[in-house]
Amino acid sequence: MKKWAILLLAFLLLLAGCGQKQANNSSQKEVKKPEKSEKKVSDVITEPKDPYTFPLTGKGSKTSTDGRAVAVMINNHPDARPQSGLNKADLVYELLAEGDITRFLAVFQSEKPENIGPIRSARAYYLELAKGLSALYIAHGYSPEAKQMLDNGYLDNLNGMVYDGTLFQRASFRKAPHNSYITYENVLKGAQLKKYSMTGAPPAFSFLTDEESKNITSDTATSALITYSSNKMFDCLYQYDSELGRYKRFSGGAQTVDLETKEPILLDNIFIVEAVHQVIDSAGHRNINLQSGGKGYLLQKGKVNQVEWKNVNNRIVPFKDGKEVPFVQGKTWVNVVPTTPGLLKSVSFNVK
Repeated sequence: MKKWAILLLAFLLLLAGCGQKQANNSSQKEVKKPEKSEKKVSDVITEPKDPYTFPLTGKGSKTSTDGRAVAVMINNHPDARPQSGLNKADLVYELLAEGDITRFLAVFQSEKPENIGPIRSARAYYLELAKGLSALYIAHGYSPEAKQMLDNGYLDNLNGMVYDGTLFQRASFRKAPHNSYITYENVLKGAQLKKYSMTGAPPAFSFLTDEESKNITSDTATSALITYSSNKMFDCLYQYDSELGRYKRFSGGAQTVDLETKEPILLDNIFIVEAVHQVIDSAGHRNINLQSGGKGYLLQKGKVNQVEWKNVNNRIVPFKDGKEVPFVQGKTWVNVVPTTPGLLKSVSFNVK
């Protein structure tokens, strides 16, 4: 009996061990590995799009962009370099004045430089460009044709011939006529004095999205040299910096920088066009036909495209295959060269 009792006890212990093992296995089967959490689309944080856009750069803004543009005649004589304020310009037009000398029309809207200059005299074709942007026009002096247009109220303007020593100040470190400057504060004072409105944004150009700018196709052009004459001091060279994704500008062999800050001029669009130039008097004053359109080149993101330009309400706009070509968001420089000798002889590229 004792022997059978021992065997029965051993059998019961064996049954208990098997049951516990089955229970443990069952428990392990029920335990599942935690699933990876999938991020919902609604959980992805995206930057809200800016509600406003600057019309001359295409850049977004969190505040209203309804300010009036200011277009200033800037001296480009070697004795006037480096200039003040060009690094803040949204748009710059470069055209010949008299002789071999080019002059700038710098247009400010998204940024307001503290000091601007040296300022030079007005010409009729610059007035046309400023009019197309509904800009307040700033100059110091004028050609006979430009004076007649201004006297007839062609557009709102402030001129150093009237406000020399008040709104316009002469710098002591340069000699006339390369030393006339105006602060942006005095631009606003002059506008208030003349009861000019400083609201009302200029008409907007078309711009690519950031993603579209990455997909520009054409020949690669790492640099462009524009020759206005045999005087190399007015050669204009653009070099594309692939790290910055922007163009640096050089004039007469020196990089174009801001006088006060030493900041370089960095550009996103280089628009080169040819137009008919005609000398109209013994002083060398010109008429430049900015109405009829013509051939052009557009440089963006290290690429060059052949385009045409058209005058759209006194704005020079690029077209290709009958459609307007959008600019890359940012700053634009427009070079206007004479049809004689024309683009092919005036412009050369380092093309790959």
